[in-house]
Amino acid sequence: IWLASTTGGTPIPLTYSNKDSQPRWSPDGKTLAFVSSRSGLPQIYLLPLFDIGGEARQLTHHVNGAGSPVWSKNGTQLAFLAKMNAQERGDEGKLKQATPDDKKTFFDPLVVTRIPYRDGTTVHDNRFAQIYVMALTPDAQARRITNEDVHYTAPEWSHDGTTLYTTRIVNVGGDEYWRRANIYAIDVASGDERSLLDGLHTVYDLGLSPDGTMLAFNRRNADDTISQFEFTVMNLVSGTMVVLNNEIDAPIAPYRWTHDQTLVACAAREGRTIVYTISPDGTSSVLIDDPQHVVGMDRSRDGLIVLSASTMLNPSELKAYRDGNAISLTHANDAFLSQVEIQPATELWFESPYGRIQGWYMLPVGYEEGKQYPLALNIHGGPQFMWGSHERTLWHEWQTHAAQGYVVFYCNPRGSEGYGNKFNHALNFNWGQLALEDIEAGVDAVLKTGAVDPERMAVTGGSFGGFMTTWLIAHDQRFKAAVAQRGVYNLVSFYSTTDIPTFAQTQFNTLPWENQSYLWEHSPLAHAEKINTPLLLIHSENDFRAPIEQAEQMFAWLHRMGKTVRFVRFPREGHELTRAGEPQHRVRSLNEMVEWWNKYVK
Repeated sequence: IWLASTTGGTPIPLTYSNKDSQPRWSPDGKTLAFVSSRSGLPQIYLLPLFDIGGEARQLTHHVNGAGSPVWSKNGTQLAFLAKMNAQERGDEGKLKQATPDDKKTFFDPLVVTRIPYRDGTTVHDNRFAQIYVMALTPDAQARRITNEDVHYTAPEWSHDGTTLYTTRIVNVGGDEYWRRANIYAIDVASGDERSLLDGLHTVYDLGLSPDGTMLAFNRRNADDTISQFEFTVMNLVSGTMVVLNNEIDAPIAPYRWTHDQTLVACAAREGRTIVYTISPDGTSSVLIDDPQHVVGMDRSRDGLIVLSASTMLNPSELKAYRDGNAISLTHANDAFLSQVEIQPATELWFESPYGRIQGWYMLPVGYEEGKQYPLALNIHGGPQFMWGSHERTLWHEWQTHAAQGYVVFYCNPRGSEGYGNKFNHALNFNWGQLALEDIEAGVDAVLKTGAVDPERMAVTGGSFGGFMTTWLIAHDQRFKAAVAQRGVYNLVSFYSTTDIPTFAQTQFNTLPWENQSYLWEHSPLAHAEKINTPLLLIHSENDFRAPIEQAEQMFAWLHRMGKTVRFVRFPREGHELTRAGEPQHRVRSLNEMVEWWNKYVK
């Protein structure tokens, strides 16, 4: 954890354990609460700063670890989350920390009673995140105030410290538990819970207004995985609700309340993040519109806005804005950037059968006017997702492709976020054919620049992008090499093995037992015999979102047909391999991709 002055200067490290996260300022700014795994399990620590000084001290000693610290408004109490099962809650105070052998035998055998029973890279145990409250006085003990077999989210404190606002699921024991959630007001003294919504929505990201009368949150119908989330404000006195992003027509995250009862909010629009001010009645105005991708945002009481953002030429830094003027707060990537050549991206709008589509292309390092270069087409996941010229999660990949001599092209085909709710729905239960039209129109537009050799084109994509990579090469023989990452190739089996079966159901408006032939016809595996492009399949063994059986099927079919195919499996990794995997695995995955392209394209 580092400390940076909001007026500039050199940041200083506050902790050194390499296992610290979730820093949270106390209301008076004198103490930092944070989570650390320096002693094994994650626990909450307090670090006094400035006029007090001293070393961090461990606050919690929870048997299963603790996290998500939240200060009360007056700074005298701390709420946090810790996982417990029903038996452990009954024996609280008498428990000992589990040993590695205990954890190993917990899943031997694994009893499955609902879906999902695994996500991320782990299998679910029967422990659920409970809310604890702890007074910050000598010898104080943490007190659990919830007692349901469901996960609670990090709460918001009321101003008088008597109530906590949180979300939890309503279908206890049901499948895909996060889909139907409710907002609850919990009495801190008694633990009594009062529901504030109807339980028919997916709800997340609560934020209480400074005067304590309004609660902001994102919600979406529980049976919908396509529409944008509605950024909503509820009046806690009257119960009335106003949707604030109808005019903006874009998803909102992150956001912060201001002292004058308005909100500063980030919205994904046309390949970038725009920062708006939004009033509780829904009127809005643009505050910051720089070409960047924002992943974190905060606002001080005096109006300073701090963003964690990536740009076309920098993978990520902190910057502060006051009155529209930006100040760089960190320079974490300066040394790296001084040693490499970075290629800018050029925006490219083009026409497809649907209408105008936005894309970008990068010229290779050492580009010479008049020469033609191989193409590296990248396709994003989702499909309700958005890329821009400065997408942080792909920054190093695209720059590596350009450094290897490729023209890099990517776009936001219909279904992508950032172009309005209507655009989100435009895939119309027909991923392959409709997205193909937009992507191919983009490739044709790049070819018209004259920079690309049409005989040397490669393609890659992950998740939905992996689906589209294999769909594309089954329906277009122009590509000389392809790399499909963590893809979905058989929609029928995907429904039965993914941790999000409702996603497949709503994206194609059917269930396998209702219309199996429809799902099969829209699966890349059904068209595998038409694939002649050399294909590299990259997949993770612990990918529970797009399980590895998807790649196993595609590999087996193509291999037995005598096609050119290679299958690289990564142990210990999940769906986030290229974004959050082990560093050596991320490097190996990127090198495998480029080497495959070089072999068949160059």
